[in-house]
Amino acid sequence: MTAAATPIELPHEHSGILRVATYNIHKGVQGLGPARRLEIHNLGLAVEQLDADIVCLQEVRKLNRREALYFDRWPEVPQADYLAPEGYEAVYRTNAYTRDGEHGNALLTRWPVIGHQHEDISDHRFEQRGLLHVEVDVQGKRVHAIVVHLGLIAGSRLRQVAQLQRFIAREVPDDAPLVVAGDFNDWGLQIKRMLAGFGLFEYDEAHQSFTYPARLPMVQLDHVYVRGLTPLSLHVPRGRIWWRMSDHLPLIAEFRL
Repeated sequence: MTAAATPIELPHEHSGILRVATYNIHKGVQGLGPARRLEIHNLGLAVEQLDADIVCLQEVRKLNRREALYFDRWPEVPQADYLAPEGYEAVYRTNAYTRDGEHGNALLTRWPVIGHQHEDISDHRFEQRGLLHVEVDVQGKRVHAIVVHLGLIAGSRLRQVAQLQRFIAREVPDDAPLVVAGDFNDWGLQIKRMLAGFGLFEYDEAHQSFTYPARLPMVQLDHVYVRGLTPLSLHVPRGRIWWRMSDHLPLIAEFRL
């Protein structure tokens, strides 16, 4: 696991509640062709509003030369660093390399990062996928967080979940609190059952926590599963301000440490 940077300054008090958000930001751009618009600046404000201890992001660009030339206000730093609120630490690892740049998963946290690593979970050559594993110190308790973005093909997702299970067995102690969050791209319940089979559960009492498509949500593609934490709530911010920024809505979950 890669060593972390110098710890950030911590909040003076903490309630014992861990607030986790996951958000597919659609690479910071919405629309197609000449009509596309840059949303990364609005997303920066949105991430701050989530007020989460840990923010798991997917489709985050490290760089894109074509879009940087097209948009006058393209940030000069990678999107993960740009989106991190003041006092947060950003961890990013690339999943996909393209002709114009690269993108992947990121994790933003207000708590110190102990270490992090990345694993390639690509199932075929047409989709580059990966998981980001970050270990965070929350008031002296080591919490493991894994950010995932699974494939579009059902069979690929099943094999990727099996690979996730092997990764957890290898890298995460059995008694350590664990969060697995991200875009699972799954329209059914099979993956949910697979995750439950190795001890990962999410809050199940929320009514219609749909996150996709953002304008008219019909399905929950985004999830926050945990092991060793008590689920307390699940919330999806709604409204025009949210569906304009990405094709997904963010998902916010709270757990008792």
